[in-house]
Amino acid sequence: MTSSEDQPQRKLAAVLQVDMAGYSRLMGDDEAGTLARLKILQQDLLYPTVKAFHGRIVKLMGDGLLVEYPSVVEAVACAVTIQQRMAQHNRDVADSEKIQFRVGINLSDVIIDGDDIYGDGVNICARLEGLAPTGGICISGTVYDALGNKLPLDFKSLGEQKVKNIAQPVRVYSVQLAAGAELPKPGEQIHSAESLTNSARKLKLQKWLLAVFLLVFTAVLALLSWLQPWQQKESSLNSEGIVATSPNKPSIAVLPFSNMSGDSEQEYFSDGISEDIITKISQLKNLAVIARNSSFTYKGTNTKVQDIGKDLGVRYVLEGSVRKVDDRVRITAQLIDSHSGHHLWAEKFDRKLTDVFAVQDEITDRITTALSVKLSVDEQTQVAKNSTNNFEAYDLFLKGQRASATMAKEGLDNAIGLYREAIRLDPGFARAYGSLAVTMERQTHLGYTDSPVEASERALKLAQKAVSIDPSSPQAQWALAYVYMRKKQFDDAIAALEKAIEVAPNYADGYGLLALIYNNLGQAEDALRLIKKGMELNPYYTYDYPYNLGRAYYTLKDYAKAAQQLENAIERNEAIFLPRLYLAASYVQLGRQDEAEWQITELEVLIPGSTISHWEKIVVIADEDLRKRLFNDLRAAGMAE
Repeated sequence: MTSSEDQPQRKLAAVLQVDMAGYSRLMGDDEAGTLARLKILQQDLLYPTVKAFHGRIVKLMGDGLLVEYPSVVEAVACAVTIQQRMAQHNRDVADSEKIQFRVGINLSDVIIDGDDIYGDGVNICARLEGLAPTGGICISGTVYDALGNKLPLDFKSLGEQKVKNIAQPVRVYSVQLAAGAELPKPGEQIHSAESLTNSARKLKLQKWLLAVFLLVFTAVLALLSWLQPWQQKESSLNSEGIVATSPNKPSIAVLPFSNMSGDSEQEYFSDGISEDIITKISQLKNLAVIARNSSFTYKGTNTKVQDIGKDLGVRYVLEGSVRKVDDRVRITAQLIDSHSGHHLWAEKFDRKLTDVFAVQDEITDRITTALSVKLSVDEQTQVAKNSTNNFEAYDLFLKGQRASATMAKEGLDNAIGLYREAIRLDPGFARAYGSLAVTMERQTHLGYTDSPVEASERALKLAQKAVSIDPSSPQAQWALAYVYMRKKQFDDAIAALEKAIEVAPNYADGYGLLALIYNNLGQAEDALRLIKKGMELNPYYTYDYPYNLGRAYYTLKDYAKAAQQLENAIERNEAIFLPRLYLAASYVQLGRQDEAEWQITELEVLIPGSTISHWEKIVVIADEDLRKRLFNDLRAAGMAE
C-alpha cells in the first residue's frame, strides 16, 4: 500500500550483506545436505549473532541476507564475529562440506519502503560482498572513515574499485581482527557506537529529556496493553479485535517456493511462481488467502508448518520448490494441514518452461479440489485465465518486478525497459502495461524524470490500456487506481479499487490503498473498515496499516486510539515521518504537550526545514475542516510557519 502523500523516505544506514561462497558448487555436489547445513547455520549462528549486535534483518536472499545496523561499529563487529565463529565451526568439517561466507558493509544514504531498503548504498554493499575473499570482509571508505579506531582491527586498502552499475569508484578495505586482540562483547558495543540517526537529537537532548522519558514510558504501557512482542512478526491487533481468517471457509497461506536452481539470480522466478499462485487463488470468494507480504516473511526460514499456521491463523499451507535448468522446469508442491502436519497432497511437475502456466493452473485445481472449494462459473473462467501465454514475456515481466522493487532510479529505469520488451512480445499483456504505468508514476513522484507532467499522463494512458485489455485483472485495476490517486482523481481511483476487490476478495493491497483514499477524503469509518479487512489478510502488516488506523481515529477525534496506532507505526519504522505529523497533533489534543513538541523535533531531524508551509504543499486532505484542525494542532505543537 502506498501513500499519496509519501515523499522518498531516506536515512543514513550501515548496511551489511552476507552471502555463501561456492553455493552452486556445493548444491551441485549435495543439494539436500547443503540446504540442511545452511539452515542450521542460519538458525544457530547467523540470526543470533545479528540479533546480538542489534541488527535488523531486512530480507533473506536464498543463501544470504541483508541487514541494517544502527552503527558501523556494531555492523563491523557483527561481521568479524560471524567469520570468527564460522572458522571455529569449520575446524572439524570436511573440506567438501564446509560452508563459508563473504561479507560486505557500506555506510550510505538509503531509500526506505515499508520494511525494505533500496538504493545505490545497498547496491554498493552487494558489490563489496562480491569483492570479499571467501571467509573475508570488505568495507567501503565511508565505513572505514566512520569506524576510526573504535575496534581492534587490521585494515588493508584495496584502492578505488570500479563496481558494476555504480558511476563513481568506491574505496574498498579488507578487514580482519588484529592479532591477539578480542572484540568487546555485544552489550559493550552500545556504549562505544554512536547511532547514525541520534547525532542530531543529542544537540537538544537535555532540553527534551523529560519528553523522551514520557514517550518511552507511554510506548511501554501501550505495548504491555497489547501483550504483543516488540518484533515485526505480530499477528493482527488484538485491541482492534481483528481475526486473521474467517472460520466459515478454508484458509491458506502460500509460502515462497524455494529456488533450487543453484543460482541466486533465479530467485525472481521462484518468487514469481508463488506470487502468481497467490494471485489466482485470491480471486476465490470461498477461500481465505493470506497476502503475499505476510507469507513471504517466512522466506529462507526453517519455521515449522504448525507454527506458520498458528501465526497466520490459517488451516492450510502450500509450500514447494522450483528448479529451472535450460528449457526445463521442475516444480514440486505440497499442501499441508497445519493442525496435524499431514500432507493432503504432494506432486512433482517436470515440464518445459513454456508449460509453467499449465502447472500453475494444475496446482490451483489441486488446491480447490483438496479443500472442496466450489467455484462459480465466473471464478472458473477467471482462474483459468493467464495474464500471458508467452513465456519469454512472462520471464521479462518477473525480472521487471524484481528490478522495480528497488525504488532506485537505476532499478526503475531497468524495469521500464523490461516491461516494454514484455509488451512488445505480447501486446495483450495487461499486467505488464499496469506495472509499466505504476513504475513511470513512481519515477515522477520520486523526481527521477525531467518531464513529470508528460510522464504522469503517459502512465495514466498505460494504466487505462491495461484495464481495457483485461478489466477483470485486480492488478490492472490497482495500477489504474494508483495513478488516479496520484493525480487526486479520488472518485476514479475508488471505482477502480472497488472493481479490483470485487474480482479478488482476498486482495489485501486493494483494501489498503482504498483505505488510504478514504482517509484523504476524511471518511474515517470507511477507512477503518477497509484497513481492518486488509489486516485480516495481511497479519504481518507494515507501518502503513497502523498509520492508516491512526489517521482514521484522529479524524474521528478518538485521540487516545490514534496515538496508540501511530506509535505502533513508528515502532515498525522509526525513519518514517508522516505518522509523526498526526501523532504530534494527537498529543496536542490529549494535553501531552512535551511529547507533541518532541515529535516536531524528530520531524526536524528527519526533514530539515520541516514547517507548516512545507507540509501544506505535501499533505493531501480533501476535507477542509480536517485539514485546518491538523495544521492548527501542528502549530500548537510548536511547528514553525
